[in-house]
Amino acid sequence: MTKLYDNHGRPINYIRLAVTDRCNLRCFYCMPEEGIKYVAKEALLSFEEMERLIRVLVKMGIEKVRITGGEPFVRRDMINFMERLTQIEGIQKVNLTTNGTVTLQHIDRLKAMGINSVNLSLDCLDKDRFFQITRRDMFDTVMKTFHALLTAGITTKINAVVMDGQNIQDIIPMVELAKNHAVDVRFIEEMPFNGGDAHYTNLKWNYKKILNHIQEKFPSLTKVEDEPSSTSLNYKIDNFKGTIGVIPAYSRTFCGTCNRIRLTPTGLLKTCLYDDGVFNVRDIMRAGASDEQIKATFLSALGSRAKDGFEAESKRSSQLPVSESMATIGG
Repeated sequence: MTKLYDNHGRPINYIRLAVTDRCNLRCFYCMPEEGIKYVAKEALLSFEEMERLIRVLVKMGIEKVRITGGEPFVRRDMINFMERLTQIEGIQKVNLTTNGTVTLQHIDRLKAMGINSVNLSLDCLDKDRFFQITRRDMFDTVMKTFHALLTAGITTKINAVVMDGQNIQDIIPMVELAKNHAVDVRFIEEMPFNGGDAHYTNLKWNYKKILNHIQEKFPSLTKVEDEPSSTSLNYKIDNFKGTIGVIPAYSRTFCGTCNRIRLTPTGLLKTCLYDDGVFNVRDIMRAGASDEQIKATFLSALGSRAKDGFEAESKRSSQLPVSESMATIGG
């Protein structure tokens, strides 16, 4: 079996598969208020194309797939696709990232298919601030989803983007979610993937400041061992059922152990979140590429991978600052 390794000797066993660029929220850190120009349906990878690609990549060592978007469940028949994905021999984990607005109806099937975990995007616990951030009044729906996931016994992680002047007052209440619930609450440094809005200037709340803020309130905050290739720094607090994590997404301290690649909804391979794409697998598949040709193309792409996110950003062909909407990349 030909395994996927990059030119720095790092094994690649994880793919983040963005299945749509569409989203029913308008979070200001992800896209402008008016939204973005969505791609045409025929430009998206079909479910059949994604299934074929995953089967090819499994033979090269891919073991973990994360379904992301946009919001995955705004794409019709997504739950059926996920069920087929979990049945592919060699896939050990299928994870999901969702905003929780249209997920509730699918929880029983997610449980039945053996979904490994669900990352729920939730930036605050205040209904009014939720509306200000997302520009949609769906806080109650998301919280119903949160509690239903826990009731179903599905491993759940909360992803909260920390934004100066927007949700700092929510950091401590979010931490306290882990006191009585077996949930991982993870705080993410804000990144410039907002579709071109000018709100992003510089990072005032980096991972160190976030951790200091939490430790002032919870002195028993203690580091725990991170899983291999983890993007989060993980901690426990005495007498808490859940854990706390901080993701240095802008500081990029975890880049040296990166084991993942990304595929956008239109089939663009990104070997790093901060690059501007390497090649389009959709195009070569539709041009008639064999499985062996697809394998060779992936091997070639990983053979010149940037060492870290800073190098990837510096090598962007456009030489323009990062500004894409996260919905077009895969959140």
